[in-house]
Amino acid sequence: MHEYSIVTALLEQCEQHAIANQAGKITKVVIKIGVLSGVEPALLATAFETFKLEGRAREAELEILHQELVLECQACQSTHTIKERSVICPSCHSYETRIIEGEELLLMQLELETDE
Repeated sequence: MHEYSIVTALLEQCEQHAIANQAGKITKVVIKIGVLSGVEPALLATAFETFKLEGRAREAELEILHQELVLECQACQSTHTIKERSVICPSCHSYETRIIEGEELLLMQLELETDE
């Protein structure tokens, strides 16, 4: 289950940002998960709840934004946003597509609370 190692790295990154900004608490973590990222959002959320118990993120809320697949077709020059895991152009049914979005796992927002 690679979601555990992803959450560990995510929490380390959040802790580093909190330290750099002299924050005593992480209140919210917003991530974007692409449909083709290879990450299962439910497992990642469970892992986050398990591993956040130590450190500044122990009370943090996790918000997951789901990124649909955005394809650009080289054959018909169209761009499509699709929900399923398919790289076939919905317009011309070509396999000559390029993935614009949908493979990423990104930290989008981090809310911190300082002691001041």
